[in-house]
Amino acid sequence: MRDYVKLTERDNVAVVTHDVKKGVEIMPGLVLLDDIPQAHKFALVDIPKDGEIIRYGVVLGYALDPIKRGAWINEHMLRLPVSPSVDNMPWGTNIVKDLPEAPRKTFMGYRSADGFYAGTRNILGIQTTVQCVQGVLDVAVEKIRREILPKYPNVDDVVAINHAYGCGVAINAPNAKFPIRALQNIAKHPNFGGQLMVVSLGCEKLTVDRLVGEENNTPDNVVVLQECRGFNAMMDAITGLAEKKLAILDKRRREELPLSELLVGMQCGGSDAFSGVSANPSAGYAADMLVQAGATVMFSEVTEVRDGVNFIAERCVSAEVRDKLADEMRWYDAYLDAGEVDRSANPTPGNKKGGLSNIVEKAMGSIAKSGTSPIVEVLSPAERPTKHGMIYAATPASDIVCGPCQLASGIGLQVFMTGRGTPYGLAAAPVIKVCSRNEMKEQWPDVIDISAGAVVTGEKTIQEVGTELFNFIIDVASGTKKPYTEQYGLHNFLCIFNPAPIT
Repeated sequence: MRDYVKLTERDNVAVVTHDVKKGVEIMPGLVLLDDIPQAHKFALVDIPKDGEIIRYGVVLGYALDPIKRGAWINEHMLRLPVSPSVDNMPWGTNIVKDLPEAPRKTFMGYRSADGFYAGTRNILGIQTTVQCVQGVLDVAVEKIRREILPKYPNVDDVVAINHAYGCGVAINAPNAKFPIRALQNIAKHPNFGGQLMVVSLGCEKLTVDRLVGEENNTPDNVVVLQECRGFNAMMDAITGLAEKKLAILDKRRREELPLSELLVGMQCGGSDAFSGVSANPSAGYAADMLVQAGATVMFSEVTEVRDGVNFIAERCVSAEVRDKLADEMRWYDAYLDAGEVDRSANPTPGNKKGGLSNIVEKAMGSIAKSGTSPIVEVLSPAERPTKHGMIYAATPASDIVCGPCQLASGIGLQVFMTGRGTPYGLAAAPVIKVCSRNEMKEQWPDVIDISAGAVVTGEKTIQEVGTELFNFIIDVASGTKKPYTEQYGLHNFLCIFNPAPIT
Protein backbone atom coordinates (compact mmCIF):
# COMPACT_ATOMS: atom_id res chain seq x y z
CA MET A 1 0.00 0.00 0.00
CA ARG A 2 1.37 3.40 -0.89
CA ASP A 3 1.66 6.15 1.72
CA TYR A 4 0.86 9.23 -0.35
CA VAL A 5 -0.63 10.35 -3.67
CA LYS A 6 0.80 13.05 -5.91
CA LEU A 7 -1.44 13.77 -8.89
CA THR A 8 0.66 15.76 -11.38
CA GLU A 9 4.31 16.63 -11.88
CA ARG A 10 3.50 20.29 -11.25
CA ASP A 11 2.06 19.63 -7.79
CA ASN A 12 4.05 20.89 -4.82
CA VAL A 13 1.88 19.02 -2.32
CA ALA A 14 0.89 15.38 -1.85
CA VAL A 15 -1.92 13.69 0.11
CA VAL A 16 -1.31 10.92 2.65
CA THR A 17 -3.34 7.73 2.24
CA HIS A 18 -3.54 7.11 6.01
CA ASP A 19 -2.71 8.91 9.24
CA VAL A 20 1.04 9.49 9.40
CA LYS A 21 3.01 10.59 12.47
CA LYS A 22 5.47 13.45 12.73
CA GLY A 23 9.04 12.33 12.10
CA VAL A 24 8.18 9.66 9.53
CA GLU A 25 10.31 9.70 6.38
CA ILE A 26 7.39 9.67 3.95
CA MET A 27 9.69 9.59 0.93
CA PRO A 28 13.45 9.50 0.55
CA GLY A 29 14.86 12.63 2.18
CA LEU A 30 11.48 14.08 3.23
CA VAL A 31 10.58 13.85 6.92
CA LEU A 32 7.15 15.00 8.07
CA LEU A 33 7.22 17.95 10.44
CA ASP A 34 3.67 17.38 11.75
CA ASP A 35 1.17 14.61 12.33
CA ILE A 36 -0.75 14.43 9.03
CA PRO A 37 -4.37 13.14 9.14
CA GLN A 38 -5.57 10.82 6.40
CA ALA A 39 -6.34 12.61 3.10
CA HIS A 40 -4.57 15.80 4.17
CA LYS A 41 -1.73 17.50 2.33
CA PHE A 42 1.92 17.97 3.14
CA ALA A 43 4.40 20.26 1.40
CA LEU A 44 6.84 18.67 -1.02
CA VAL A 45 8.99 21.84 -1.13
CA ASP A 46 9.46 24.98 0.93
CA ILE A 47 6.66 27.40 0.02
CA PRO A 48 7.25 31.11 0.73
CA LYS A 49 4.61 33.51 2.01
CA ASP A 50 2.19 34.25 -0.89
CA GLY A 51 3.67 31.27 -2.75
CA GLU A 52 1.44 29.03 -4.86
CA ILE A 53 0.03 25.83 -3.38
CA ILE A 54 -0.54 23.49 -6.31
CA ARG A 55 -2.59 20.28 -6.56
CA TYR A 56 -4.25 18.81 -9.66
CA GLY A 57 -1.72 20.97 -11.51
CA VAL A 58 -3.70 24.09 -10.55
CA VAL A 59 -3.22 26.77 -7.93
CA LEU A 60 -5.44 26.01 -4.95
CA GLY A 61 -4.42 29.20 -3.19
CA TYR A 62 -1.55 31.20 -1.77
CA ALA A 63 0.33 30.59 1.48
CA LEU A 64 -0.61 33.04 4.22
CA ASP A 65 2.77 32.35 5.88
CA PRO A 66 5.92 30.44 4.87
CA ILE A 67 5.39 26.64 4.81
CA LYS A 68 8.30 24.28 5.36
CA ARG A 69 8.88 21.14 3.31
CA GLY A 70 7.17 18.25 5.12
CA ALA A 71 4.66 20.48 6.95
CA TRP A 72 0.93 19.84 7.15
CA ILE A 73 -1.15 22.11 4.89
CA ASN A 74 -4.75 22.71 6.00
CA GLU A 75 -7.60 25.11 5.28
CA HIS A 76 -6.27 27.78 7.64
CA MET A 77 -3.08 28.25 5.63
CA LEU A 78 -4.38 29.32 2.20
CA ARG A 79 -5.65 32.53 0.67
CA LEU A 80 -8.32 31.83 -1.97
CA PRO A 81 -7.46 32.84 -5.55
CA VAL A 82 -9.74 34.98 -7.71
CA SER A 83 -12.40 33.05 -9.63
CA PRO A 84 -11.58 32.50 -13.30
CA SER A 85 -13.35 34.86 -15.66
CA VAL A 86 -16.19 33.45 -17.75
CA ASP A 87 -15.73 36.07 -20.48
CA ASN A 88 -14.45 34.85 -23.84
CA MET A 89 -13.48 31.40 -22.58
CA PRO A 90 -11.80 29.24 -25.25
CA TRP A 91 -14.09 26.42 -26.34
CA GLY A 92 -13.60 23.19 -28.25
CA THR A 93 -9.88 23.02 -27.52
CA ASN A 94 -10.09 19.71 -25.64
CA ILE A 95 -12.56 17.52 -27.55
CA VAL A 96 -11.82 13.88 -26.73
CA LYS A 97 -13.26 11.41 -29.22
CA ASP A 98 -11.32 8.28 -28.24
CA LEU A 99 -13.49 7.23 -25.31
CA PRO A 100 -13.16 3.84 -23.57
CA GLU A 101 -15.14 1.07 -25.25
CA ALA A 102 -18.27 0.10 -23.34
CA PRO A 103 -18.66 -3.64 -22.74
CA ARG A 104 -22.46 -3.39 -23.02
CA LYS A 105 -24.61 -1.34 -25.37
CA THR A 106 -28.16 -2.07 -24.18
CA PHE A 107 -30.21 -2.24 -20.99
CA MET A 108 -33.66 -3.45 -19.97
CA GLY A 109 -35.82 -0.39 -19.48
CA TYR A 110 -39.33 1.02 -19.84
CA ARG A 111 -39.74 2.85 -23.12
CA SER A 112 -41.25 6.31 -22.75
CA ALA A 113 -44.42 7.00 -24.69
CA ASP A 114 -43.38 10.62 -25.33
CA GLY A 115 -40.02 9.71 -26.91
CA PHE A 116 -38.01 11.02 -23.94
CA TYR A 117 -35.40 8.95 -22.11
CA ALA A 118 -36.58 5.57 -20.82
CA GLY A 119 -37.63 4.72 -17.31
CA THR A 120 -35.62 2.45 -15.04
CA ARG A 121 -38.46 1.82 -12.59
CA ASN A 122 -42.27 1.49 -12.74
CA ILE A 123 -43.62 3.86 -10.10
CA LEU A 124 -46.87 5.65 -9.39
CA GLY A 125 -45.76 9.19 -8.64
CA ILE A 126 -48.40 11.28 -6.87
CA GLN A 127 -47.69 14.96 -7.45
CA THR A 128 -48.64 17.65 -4.93
CA THR A 129 -49.37 21.30 -5.62
CA VAL A 130 -48.59 22.47 -2.10
CA GLN A 131 -46.98 21.26 1.12
CA CYS A 132 -50.30 21.56 2.98
CA VAL A 133 -51.53 18.24 1.57
CA GLN A 134 -48.52 16.21 2.68
CA GLY A 135 -49.95 14.87 5.93
CA VAL A 136 -53.06 13.48 4.26
CA LEU A 137 -51.16 12.14 1.27
CA ASP A 138 -48.55 10.37 3.41
CA VAL A 139 -51.29 8.49 5.25
CA ALA A 140 -52.92 7.60 1.93
CA VAL A 141 -49.65 6.38 0.40
CA GLU A 142 -49.02 4.04 3.33
CA LYS A 143 -52.56 2.68 2.92
CA ILE A 144 -52.03 2.21 -0.83
CA ARG A 145 -48.73 0.40 -0.28
CA ARG A 146 -50.22 -1.85 2.36
CA GLU A 147 -53.63 -2.67 0.86
CA ILE A 148 -53.60 -1.98 -2.89
CA LEU A 149 -50.05 -2.18 -4.30
CA PRO A 150 -49.70 -5.97 -3.65
CA LYS A 151 -52.47 -6.52 -6.23
CA TYR A 152 -50.24 -4.98 -8.91
CA PRO A 153 -46.94 -6.90 -8.82
CA ASN A 154 -45.46 -5.18 -11.87
CA VAL A 155 -45.45 -1.78 -10.12
CA ASP A 156 -42.37 -1.09 -8.00
CA ASP A 157 -43.67 1.58 -5.63
CA VAL A 158 -45.99 4.48 -4.90
CA VAL A 159 -44.21 7.78 -4.24
CA ALA A 160 -45.56 11.08 -2.91
CA ILE A 161 -43.85 14.08 -4.54
CA ASN A 162 -43.85 16.19 -1.39
CA HIS A 163 -42.15 19.57 -1.34
CA ALA A 164 -42.25 22.92 0.47
CA TYR A 165 -43.42 25.02 -2.47
CA GLY A 166 -46.88 26.03 -3.69
CA CYS A 167 -48.16 28.79 -1.44
CA GLY A 168 -46.90 31.70 0.63
CA VAL A 169 -44.64 32.45 -2.33
CA ALA A 170 -44.31 35.15 -4.96
CA ILE A 171 -45.70 32.93 -7.68
CA ASN A 172 -45.22 35.50 -10.48
CA ALA A 173 -41.70 36.59 -9.52
CA PRO A 174 -39.18 36.06 -12.34
CA ASN A 175 -37.21 33.46 -10.40
CA ALA A 176 -40.37 31.48 -9.61
CA LYS A 177 -39.76 29.84 -12.98
CA PHE A 178 -37.17 27.57 -11.31
CA PRO A 179 -39.37 25.77 -8.75
CA ILE A 180 -42.38 25.71 -11.07
CA ARG A 181 -40.36 24.19 -13.90
CA ALA A 182 -38.88 21.61 -11.52
CA LEU A 183 -42.30 20.45 -10.32
CA GLN A 184 -43.77 20.46 -13.84
CA ASN A 185 -40.93 18.27 -15.11
CA ILE A 186 -40.90 15.91 -12.14
CA ALA A 187 -44.57 15.19 -12.89
CA LYS A 188 -43.43 13.96 -16.32
CA HIS A 189 -40.63 11.77 -15.01
CA PRO A 190 -40.10 8.66 -17.16
CA ASN A 191 -40.24 6.36 -14.12
CA PHE A 192 -43.90 7.37 -13.71
CA GLY A 193 -44.93 5.77 -16.99
CA GLY A 194 -46.93 8.73 -18.28
CA GLN A 195 -49.54 8.33 -15.54
CA LEU A 196 -50.35 11.70 -13.99
CA MET A 197 -51.90 11.94 -10.54
CA VAL A 198 -52.13 15.19 -8.54
CA VAL A 199 -53.33 15.95 -5.02
CA SER A 200 -54.28 19.61 -4.51
CA LEU A 201 -55.61 21.52 -1.54
CA GLY A 202 -57.75 23.92 -3.56
CA CYS A 203 -56.66 27.42 -2.54
CA GLU A 204 -52.92 27.41 -3.23
CA LYS A 205 -51.02 29.73 -5.56
CA LEU A 206 -49.51 26.89 -7.56
CA THR A 207 -52.79 25.85 -9.15
CA VAL A 208 -53.30 22.52 -10.86
CA ASP A 209 -53.61 24.31 -14.20
CA ARG A 210 -50.25 25.97 -13.65
CA LEU A 211 -48.60 22.72 -12.61
CA VAL A 212 -49.86 20.28 -15.23
CA GLY A 213 -51.91 22.32 -17.69
CA GLU A 214 -55.63 22.96 -17.99
CA GLU A 215 -56.06 19.94 -20.26
CA ASN A 216 -54.86 17.61 -17.48
CA ASN A 217 -56.94 19.19 -14.72
CA THR A 218 -59.68 16.57 -14.72
CA PRO A 219 -61.16 14.16 -12.14
CA ASP A 220 -59.26 11.39 -13.92
CA ASN A 221 -56.00 12.97 -12.72
CA VAL A 222 -56.70 15.26 -9.78
CA VAL A 223 -58.00 15.02 -6.20
CA VAL A 224 -58.87 18.35 -4.52
CA LEU A 225 -58.97 17.91 -0.74
CA GLN A 226 -61.20 20.93 -0.07
CA GLU A 227 -63.85 19.31 -2.26
CA CYS A 228 -63.88 16.12 -0.15
CA ARG A 229 -66.33 15.71 2.73
CA GLY A 230 -63.96 14.88 5.57
CA PHE A 231 -60.84 12.78 6.05
CA ASN A 232 -62.30 9.41 5.06
CA ALA A 233 -63.59 10.90 1.83
CA MET A 234 -60.09 12.22 1.15
CA MET A 235 -58.69 8.71 1.68
CA ASP A 236 -61.30 7.17 -0.59
CA ALA A 237 -60.69 9.70 -3.36
CA ILE A 238 -56.89 9.31 -3.29
CA THR A 239 -56.83 5.52 -2.99
CA GLY A 240 -59.58 5.11 -5.60
CA LEU A 241 -57.76 7.21 -8.20
CA ALA A 242 -54.46 5.54 -7.33
CA GLU A 243 -55.89 2.10 -7.99
CA LYS A 244 -56.99 3.15 -11.47
CA LYS A 245 -53.48 4.41 -12.22
CA LEU A 246 -51.86 1.30 -10.76
CA ALA A 247 -53.97 -0.93 -12.99
CA ILE A 248 -52.56 0.88 -16.05
CA LEU A 249 -48.96 0.89 -14.79
CA ASP A 250 -49.16 -2.82 -14.03
CA LYS A 251 -49.24 -3.47 -17.79
CA ARG A 252 -45.81 -1.89 -18.36
CA ARG A 253 -42.97 -4.26 -19.21
CA ARG A 254 -39.24 -3.87 -19.56
CA GLU A 255 -37.72 -4.30 -22.98
CA GLU A 256 -34.20 -4.32 -24.33
CA LEU A 257 -33.29 -0.77 -25.28
CA PRO A 258 -30.17 0.92 -26.63
CA LEU A 259 -28.19 2.91 -24.09
CA SER A 260 -29.12 6.01 -26.08
CA GLU A 261 -32.40 5.86 -24.13
CA LEU A 262 -30.69 6.04 -20.72
CA LEU A 263 -30.05 9.28 -18.80
CA VAL A 264 -27.73 9.03 -15.77
CA GLY A 265 -27.05 11.75 -13.20
CA MET A 266 -23.68 12.21 -11.47
CA GLN A 267 -23.53 13.95 -8.09
CA CYS A 268 -21.18 14.01 -5.11
CA GLY A 269 -21.58 14.95 -1.48
CA GLY A 270 -19.65 14.62 1.76
CA SER A 271 -16.51 14.87 -0.37
CA ASP A 272 -12.94 14.50 0.84
CA ALA A 273 -9.49 14.94 -0.68
CA PHE A 274 -9.67 11.38 -2.08
CA SER A 275 -12.89 12.09 -4.00
CA GLY A 276 -10.88 13.56 -6.86
CA VAL A 277 -8.36 10.71 -6.69
CA SER A 278 -10.58 7.63 -6.69
CA ALA A 279 -14.40 7.86 -6.59
CA ASN A 280 -14.97 10.77 -8.97
CA PRO A 281 -12.38 9.74 -11.62
CA SER A 282 -13.82 6.20 -11.53
CA ALA A 283 -17.29 7.64 -12.06
CA GLY A 284 -15.84 9.78 -14.85
CA TYR A 285 -14.45 6.68 -16.55
CA ALA A 286 -17.86 4.99 -16.27
CA ALA A 287 -19.44 8.17 -17.66
CA ASP A 288 -17.12 8.11 -20.66
CA MET A 289 -18.09 4.48 -21.30
CA LEU A 290 -21.76 5.39 -21.10
CA VAL A 291 -21.34 8.25 -23.57
CA GLN A 292 -19.28 6.02 -25.88
CA ALA A 293 -22.22 3.59 -25.90
CA GLY A 294 -24.71 6.35 -26.74
CA ALA A 295 -26.05 7.15 -23.26
CA THR A 296 -26.48 10.62 -21.81
CA VAL A 297 -24.77 11.63 -18.57
CA MET A 298 -25.44 14.75 -16.53
CA PHE A 299 -23.23 16.45 -13.94
CA SER A 300 -24.08 19.59 -11.97
CA GLU A 301 -23.28 21.71 -8.88
CA VAL A 302 -22.32 25.26 -9.92
CA THR A 303 -20.11 26.25 -6.98
CA GLU A 304 -18.29 22.94 -7.28
CA VAL A 305 -17.26 23.58 -10.89
CA ARG A 306 -16.95 27.39 -10.84
CA ASP A 307 -13.19 27.36 -10.25
CA GLY A 308 -12.70 24.89 -13.08
CA VAL A 309 -15.21 26.39 -15.51
CA ASN A 310 -12.46 26.99 -18.08
CA PHE A 311 -11.81 23.24 -18.21
CA ILE A 312 -15.49 22.63 -18.95
CA ALA A 313 -15.49 25.33 -21.63
CA GLU A 314 -12.56 23.60 -23.36
CA ARG A 315 -14.83 20.54 -23.78
CA CYS A 316 -17.85 22.48 -25.12
CA VAL A 317 -18.69 21.48 -28.70
CA SER A 318 -19.79 24.96 -29.80
CA ALA A 319 -19.68 28.63 -28.91
CA GLU A 320 -23.41 28.40 -28.16
CA VAL A 321 -22.81 25.75 -25.49
CA ARG A 322 -19.90 27.76 -24.06
CA ASP A 323 -22.04 30.89 -23.93
CA LYS A 324 -24.83 29.12 -22.06
CA LEU A 325 -22.24 27.83 -19.60
CA ALA A 326 -20.95 31.37 -19.05
CA ASP A 327 -24.49 32.72 -18.61
CA GLU A 328 -25.28 30.12 -15.95
CA MET A 329 -22.08 30.96 -14.05
CA ARG A 330 -22.84 34.70 -14.20
CA TRP A 331 -26.38 34.14 -12.92
CA TYR A 332 -25.11 32.13 -9.98
CA ASP A 333 -22.34 34.61 -9.20
CA ALA A 334 -25.02 37.33 -8.99
CA TYR A 335 -27.25 35.07 -6.87
CA LEU A 336 -24.44 34.56 -4.34
CA ASP A 337 -23.50 38.25 -4.43
CA ALA A 338 -27.09 39.17 -3.57
CA GLY A 339 -26.76 36.97 -0.49
CA GLU A 340 -23.46 38.67 0.38
CA VAL A 341 -21.43 35.46 0.05
CA ASP A 342 -19.27 33.85 -2.61
CA ARG A 343 -18.35 30.31 -3.63
CA SER A 344 -16.08 29.99 -0.56
CA ALA A 345 -19.26 29.44 1.51
CA ASN A 346 -19.55 25.97 -0.03
CA PRO A 347 -17.08 23.64 1.77
CA THR A 348 -18.47 21.99 4.90
CA PRO A 349 -16.67 21.17 8.15
CA GLY A 350 -16.67 17.54 6.99
CA ASN A 351 -15.07 18.47 3.67
CA LYS A 352 -12.29 20.24 5.56
CA LYS A 353 -11.85 17.39 8.02
CA GLY A 354 -11.49 15.16 4.97
CA GLY A 355 -8.57 17.22 3.69
CA LEU A 356 -10.24 19.70 1.33
CA SER A 357 -8.70 23.08 2.06
CA ASN A 358 -11.03 25.25 -0.03
CA ILE A 359 -13.56 25.34 -2.84
CA VAL A 360 -10.88 25.31 -5.56
CA GLU A 361 -9.58 21.96 -4.38
CA LYS A 362 -13.14 20.66 -4.03
CA ALA A 363 -14.03 21.84 -7.54
CA MET A 364 -11.05 20.11 -9.15
CA GLY A 365 -12.14 16.81 -7.64
CA SER A 366 -15.81 17.42 -8.42
CA ILE A 367 -15.26 17.96 -12.14
CA ALA A 368 -13.49 14.59 -12.37
CA LYS A 369 -16.85 12.79 -12.22
CA SER A 370 -17.68 14.15 -15.68
CA GLY A 371 -14.86 12.21 -17.32
CA THR A 372 -13.42 13.55 -20.55
CA SER A 373 -16.39 13.45 -22.95
CA PRO A 374 -17.33 16.52 -25.02
CA ILE A 375 -19.98 18.77 -23.43
CA VAL A 376 -22.91 18.82 -25.86
CA GLU A 377 -25.43 20.89 -23.88
CA VAL A 378 -25.76 23.15 -20.85
CA LEU A 379 -29.05 23.30 -18.93
CA SER A 380 -30.57 25.75 -16.49
CA PRO A 381 -31.84 24.23 -13.22
CA ALA A 382 -34.50 21.54 -13.79
CA GLU A 383 -34.52 21.85 -17.60
CA ARG A 384 -34.95 18.71 -19.68
CA PRO A 385 -32.10 17.84 -22.06
CA THR A 386 -32.50 17.82 -25.82
CA LYS A 387 -29.15 16.26 -26.74
CA HIS A 388 -27.36 12.96 -26.19
CA GLY A 389 -23.89 12.81 -24.64
CA MET A 390 -22.28 14.63 -21.70
CA ILE A 391 -24.43 17.46 -20.32
CA TYR A 392 -23.73 20.09 -17.70
CA ALA A 393 -26.87 20.98 -15.72
CA ALA A 394 -26.40 24.14 -13.66
CA THR A 395 -27.84 23.43 -10.20
CA PRO A 396 -27.01 24.36 -6.63
CA ALA A 397 -24.41 22.08 -5.06
CA SER A 398 -26.54 21.15 -2.04
CA ASP A 399 -27.26 17.43 -2.33
CA ILE A 400 -30.93 17.69 -1.46
CA VAL A 401 -31.44 20.52 -3.97
CA CYS A 402 -29.28 19.19 -6.80
CA GLY A 403 -31.00 15.80 -6.63
CA PRO A 404 -34.53 17.08 -7.32
CA CYS A 405 -33.16 19.32 -10.11
CA GLN A 406 -31.59 16.31 -11.81
CA LEU A 407 -34.77 14.32 -11.20
CA ALA A 408 -36.73 17.06 -12.96
CA SER A 409 -34.30 16.80 -15.87
CA GLY A 410 -35.35 13.15 -16.18
CA ILE A 411 -32.49 11.03 -14.84
CA GLY A 412 -33.34 7.33 -14.68
CA LEU A 413 -30.84 6.82 -11.90
CA GLN A 414 -28.14 8.73 -10.05
CA VAL A 415 -24.55 7.85 -9.16
CA PHE A 416 -23.50 9.55 -5.94
CA MET A 417 -19.86 9.79 -4.84
CA THR A 418 -18.92 10.41 -1.21
CA GLY A 419 -15.84 10.48 0.97
CA ARG A 420 -17.26 11.23 4.40
CA GLY A 421 -20.52 9.29 3.88
CA THR A 422 -24.18 10.24 3.52
CA PRO A 423 -27.39 8.13 3.46
CA TYR A 424 -28.99 10.51 0.92
CA GLY A 425 -31.40 8.94 -1.59
CA LEU A 426 -34.27 9.66 -3.98
CA ALA A 427 -37.64 7.91 -3.92
CA ALA A 428 -38.36 8.35 -7.63
CA ALA A 429 -35.05 7.00 -8.96
CA PRO A 430 -32.39 4.64 -7.62
CA VAL A 431 -29.19 6.16 -6.21
CA ILE A 432 -25.88 4.25 -6.37
CA LYS A 433 -23.32 5.10 -3.67
CA VAL A 434 -19.59 5.10 -4.48
CA CYS A 435 -17.06 5.93 -1.74
CA SER A 436 -13.56 7.31 -2.11
CA ARG A 437 -11.78 5.30 0.59
CA ASN A 438 -11.85 1.77 1.99
CA GLU A 439 -12.50 2.98 5.54
CA MET A 440 -15.86 4.39 4.46
CA LYS A 441 -16.93 1.05 2.99
CA GLU A 442 -15.81 -0.72 6.15
CA GLN A 443 -17.78 1.76 8.28
CA TRP A 444 -20.93 1.52 6.15
CA PRO A 445 -20.74 -1.85 4.36
CA ASP A 446 -24.48 -1.94 3.75
CA VAL A 447 -24.88 1.69 2.63
CA ILE A 448 -22.00 2.02 0.17
CA ASP A 449 -22.43 -0.01 -3.03
CA ILE A 450 -18.95 0.31 -4.52
CA SER A 451 -15.66 1.38 -2.94
CA ALA A 452 -13.04 3.13 -5.03
CA GLY A 453 -10.64 3.06 -2.08
CA ALA A 454 -8.38 0.52 -3.78
CA VAL A 455 -7.44 3.24 -6.27
CA VAL A 456 -6.06 5.31 -3.38
CA THR A 457 -3.97 2.41 -2.06
CA GLY A 458 -2.78 1.49 -5.54
CA GLU A 459 -4.41 -1.96 -5.54
CA LYS A 460 -6.84 -1.15 -8.38
CA THR A 461 -6.88 1.26 -11.31
CA ILE A 462 -9.46 3.90 -12.14
CA GLN A 463 -10.27 1.87 -15.23
CA GLU A 464 -10.99 -1.25 -13.17
CA VAL A 465 -13.29 0.49 -10.69
CA GLY A 466 -14.88 2.54 -13.48
CA THR A 467 -15.72 -0.61 -15.43
CA GLU A 468 -17.16 -2.23 -12.29
CA LEU A 469 -19.32 0.86 -11.77
CA PHE A 470 -20.42 0.92 -15.42
CA ASN A 471 -21.69 -2.65 -15.18
CA PHE A 472 -23.46 -1.92 -11.89
CA ILE A 473 -25.15 1.11 -13.46
CA ILE A 474 -26.52 -1.07 -16.28
CA ASP A 475 -27.68 -3.74 -13.82
CA VAL A 476 -29.47 -1.15 -11.65
CA ALA A 477 -31.02 0.53 -14.69
CA SER A 478 -32.24 -2.88 -15.85
CA GLY A 479 -33.77 -3.73 -12.48
CA THR A 480 -31.61 -6.81 -11.89
CA LYS A 481 -29.85 -5.14 -8.95
CA LYS A 482 -30.94 -2.61 -6.34
CA PRO A 483 -28.53 -0.21 -4.60
CA TYR A 484 -28.71 -0.10 -0.81
CA THR A 485 -30.59 3.21 -0.78
CA GLU A 486 -33.37 1.54 -2.74
CA GLN A 487 -33.31 -1.66 -0.70
CA TYR A 488 -33.79 0.26 2.55
CA GLY A 489 -35.99 3.06 1.23
CA LEU A 490 -33.53 5.84 2.11
CA HIS A 491 -35.38 8.75 0.53
CA ASN A 492 -34.85 12.45 1.18
CA PHE A 493 -37.58 15.09 1.15
CA LEU A 494 -37.51 17.01 -2.16
CA CYS A 495 -36.00 20.43 -1.52
CA ILE A 496 -37.04 22.35 -4.64
CA PHE A 497 -34.70 25.19 -5.61
CA ASN A 498 -36.57 28.45 -5.04
CA PRO A 499 -34.57 31.70 -5.36
CA ALA A 500 -37.80 33.71 -5.59
CA PRO A 501 -39.25 35.59 -2.56
CA ILE A 502 -41.39 33.89 0.05
CA THR A 503 -44.26 36.18 1.01
